[in-house]
Amino acid sequence: MDTGLLIALLNPTIALALGAAFLVLWFHQRHRPYLAVLAASYCLSAPGFLLQYFTLPVGIVLTKLISNLCFTMAACCLSSAIVARYGRRVPYIGIGIMTGGGLAAFSWFMFVQPDLTWRVLAMNFGFGALSLLVAAELKTVRNNGPPEKILFALSLLSGLNFIARTLIVVVAHGPFPNYDGFYTSSYWTTALLSHALLSLLTALCLFTAAALDVMKALKAETHTDPLSGLLNRRGFEERATLLLDQCAKAGFPVALVLADLDHFKALNDQHGHEAGDRVIADFAARLRFATGTRGAAGRIGGEEFAVLLSLCDLGAARLFAEAIRTHYSAGSVDGLPPGTRVTASFGVAARTGNEGLAPLMRRADEALYKAKRNGRDSVRLSYERPETAFVPEPLSVG
Repeated sequence: MDTGLLIALLNPTIALALGAAFLVLWFHQRHRPYLAVLAASYCLSAPGFLLQYFTLPVGIVLTKLISNLCFTMAACCLSSAIVARYGRRVPYIGIGIMTGGGLAAFSWFMFVQPDLTWRVLAMNFGFGALSLLVAAELKTVRNNGPPEKILFALSLLSGLNFIARTLIVVVAHGPFPNYDGFYTSSYWTTALLSHALLSLLTALCLFTAAALDVMKALKAETHTDPLSGLLNRRGFEERATLLLDQCAKAGFPVALVLADLDHFKALNDQHGHEAGDRVIADFAARLRFATGTRGAAGRIGGEEFAVLLSLCDLGAARLFAEAIRTHYSAGSVDGLPPGTRVTASFGVAARTGNEGLAPLMRRADEALYKAKRNGRDSVRLSYERPETAFVPEPLSVG
């Protein structure tokens, strides 16, 4: 087997291996359809490269057209999958213009005005423009992490590879009159090797991004309470500690609200655990809606909840708790008999100085205990200030 054939088989082999790998990933993560699109992209590029070296019985002209159709569909799939991976709207019109324009120009110089050099330029310029379009889409997310930065850089590099490299080689070695010697030219050799390298780097980066997605999902599962959808105690403590540190650096006020559903055990005993679960889920949904993105909300016990609010002093946190209490006690819970009233008690504490989460929760819990002891369905505040390590200076004598 000669060297040219080995090089020609390099890209199809890599493409099929990568396509199979992405397909396996998709089988285990069906909720990430971009993985299936990536698998289709790499699998489509494999026959594209094979048909550049081997000719079908339909003739060389139609074989080259089919080959470039495979390349075009693969490029469309790859670009749309990368953009979709980051939750951005896929620019189908832009993708269609770039690839459709390149394929139309290719067809013109194939059937109307045959010219191999212009066919090469047309397809490469179309793919180069598409790569730059993907880079433009990734520009807004390139600072999200190392994979995003690398993908952005690879998109720019791919655009330069398709456009600049092609121009340099064509100018340096002259036009290609026909396919005789084309597949042993410096253009074809550099095209195959650069595509193999960029394909591998892009695939590795996308594999890394997919792995990070899985790790993020697993972390979310370990930090989320499945019944309420809120953070569990561990997740809340980690998120609250981070929020406290951020607010301390910025000098922002912070307040903690603890809530406990009243007579929850009696409700479970009377109406059953399914009804109790619905009460938990209903209260959590209202708490999550009220908190929004300005704080952290979690279920830290069976029927106990916590909300840490940034940019919020004691008075604002009291209004927050009162609004939740009033709205919840006046409503009804699906699945409970009509007229069944469910209430909650609240304890509120505002952070003083650089007070940590543990003492802040202790003060809010003491306020919550007062609310439970004094009739429930109420909000109590902690006016206590945390102890400080203040030691008075000795008075000087004389």
